[in-house]
This record gives sequence, structure tokens and C-alpha cells, in this order.
Amino acid sequence: MRKLFYGGREAVKHPEIRIQKYNKDFYWGFYCTEMESQAVRWATRFGRPGVINVYIYSERLDISVKRFPEMSEEWLDFIVACRSGAPHDYDVVEGPMADDTIFNYIQSFLDGEISRTAFWELVKFKHPTHQISFHTEKALSALQYEGSYTANV
Repeated sequence: MRKLFYGGREAVKHPEIRIQKYNKDFYWGFYCTEMESQAVRWATRFGRPGVINVYIYSERLDISVKRFPEMSEEWLDFIVACRSGAPHDYDVVEGPMADDTIFNYIQSFLDGEISRTAFWELVKFKHPTHQISFHTEKALSALQYEGSYTANV
């Protein structure tokens, strides 16, 4: 069992997978982190108080999980595919987050503006991040809402 956090504008007692206008790092899903400070940054990123939701995640054998322990070639290729609209068959995907800066580097890589080597040179100084995304109802059923609290700017 692991404690996970979701930072947003409201309490989310019943997480759901929402199809968005833009594809995310690991495609469409419900995204959390095990790093509480990162969830606070997500919740307060618009310069106003936000809400931190706390969940307990109980991993199950019937849930397929893809883990990226660190940024790697496989991680980069997976994010490029997902952000380009290619779905995957995993219930849960976990790994480093492509924050705004890294996202810009990924976009530059996709657009052919920088090479793969240049991408790795640019990201090697970025601080650690974490995300875990839930892509199916079965995966969401492994999350138990524990409560929420207000995060101030």
C-alpha cells in the first residue's frame, strides 16, 4: 500500500479518466504522485490556494503496470508515442514526469529541432519528479480516497 497525492482545484473523492484536448505523458488517465510537494505545486500553480487529495493505492496482481524507474531511452520513446496520440494497453504507468521545461525539450525533439543526444544533455540537470497514471476503471478501483486539505500559495 502506498500513499499518493493529487493536486487540483477541488476534492476528488471519485477519480475518473478524462479525455483531454492534449495527450499527456502517459496518455489519458488520472495522474497522481507520491511526492506531496509536487502535488502542492500542481494545486497552487495558478497563484491561488488549491486542494491536495490523498489516496491509498493497493497494487493488485490483475492490474498491468509499466514502470520507468528513471528517464531512459524507453521512457522518452514511450512519452513521444503517448503525446503523439498512440494509446497503450497498461492499466497503470509510473515514472518521471516531463514537466514544462522537459515537455518543451520533448517537443523540440519531436519537431526535429534538437537531437536525442541534445535532449539528454538538457534534461540531466532537472530535479526528480514522479507521476503515476491510472488508465482503466480496474486501475482506479485500486485507489482509496483518504481525504483532502487546502494547500496555500
